[in-house]
Amino acid sequence: MPTKPVVRTAALRKPSVADDAMWPRVTREVADDLAADAIARDRAGKPPYDEVARLREAGLPALLTPPAAPGRAGTVSGSGGADWRTATAVIREIAAADGSIGELVARHYVLSWSSRFFGASDDTAGHEVPALAAGPLLGGGTDLPDPDSGPGLTLSPAGPGHVLNGRRTVATGVTVADLLVVGATSTHTGDLLIALVNPAHPGVVASTDNDRLGQRLTGAGSVDFDNVPVDAGQILGATTRDEHAVSAFTALAPLALRLVLGHVALGIAEGALAEARDVSRAVPPAPRSGAAGATTYAVRPSGDPYLLLAYGELATAAQTAAAVVERATDALEQGLATGRDLGMDERAEIAVRVAAAEAVTTRSAVDITTRILELTEAATSFDGGPALDRFWRNARALTARSSPTHRLRDIGDHYLNGTHPPFTARP
Repeated sequence: MPTKPVVRTAALRKPSVADDAMWPRVTREVADDLAADAIARDRAGKPPYDEVARLREAGLPALLTPPAAPGRAGTVSGSGGADWRTATAVIREIAAADGSIGELVARHYVLSWSSRFFGASDDTAGHEVPALAAGPLLGGGTDLPDPDSGPGLTLSPAGPGHVLNGRRTVATGVTVADLLVVGATSTHTGDLLIALVNPAHPGVVASTDNDRLGQRLTGAGSVDFDNVPVDAGQILGATTRDEHAVSAFTALAPLALRLVLGHVALGIAEGALAEARDVSRAVPPAPRSGAAGATTYAVRPSGDPYLLLAYGELATAAQTAAAVVERATDALEQGLATGRDLGMDERAEIAVRVAAAEAVTTRSAVDITTRILELTEAATSFDGGPALDRFWRNARALTARSSPTHRLRDIGDHYLNGTHPPFTARP
């Protein structure tokens, strides 16, 4: 395993979670910091130790936790985490600077809701679990294992607790997460148990996968669990494997994940479009030697009608996707506020909104990140140029498992026949 580098100290003020007015500025500073060396870090493809240090320095892992449950005062920092509107704004801005880190914090936020989704009551919140009191970065996944690939992880009773065994692929945080949240099948009941695991335990062995087309800095990889003890207090919740018996509120968990990944895709598209605009507006100056051999640019408006038309189309596509995603975010937030009184029909309406957001953002992200390469003629760069291909690679890697065709079919079936979209934990 690579040696962790010395933590870099960023010039960021770490506000309290309650300091709402500070978070837009702090997020902007973190995003600018990540954007400054995004190309070099993408090319290196190393585990994101340094990137996570920047997030911790700014206090974002603690912010990106659920707000205080109604009637509850105990929270990570004493005053509550972020609501969905705040959290998704942070996620999207980080993703615009670095899609991988955007996905890392997006999955962290959804995982921090695990005990609220899968717990026994509305009062249960992930940040109220003692181990989460310091606002650690979470990695892992709570999705159901593919039935064709075996049981995946298993939890077997052992005294007052359980032991965890098996292997699973983790989308984020294999090497950098402070705690892992995983779904495992109970060998006693057959239900899916959601467990909190310390990755530092000797029975937890991680292997990273940084050699990927895109999203190379999420800390993705595989984790083997060999007789890892899980105390009763580390079980965040449970749900039946029968999707027809899952409560409407618990069924929001996969929708929440799919929605935040839609925000990440939109952020990647918005970041790509903004950077392409800067490239298209730039004109190299007359040849001259700079202080450090750096090339400077003079900004001028472009009058090429075809270029203006292309950017008009792409900007409209991004704004359309943003409107659809925001509508889905509003619907999900309202469903979460309803709590366990949420009905299946209401959950179906939220699922349709999320499916529409996925379909639109998937197509827009891939289209925008592809077309900017044509507009800027900057698909790759070997001379310190913009290297805009990283946006396309990140968009393709992020959306590869989300099929717009499947989502549109579910929407059409609901619209024509009134059927409910299936409960699925897969993004």
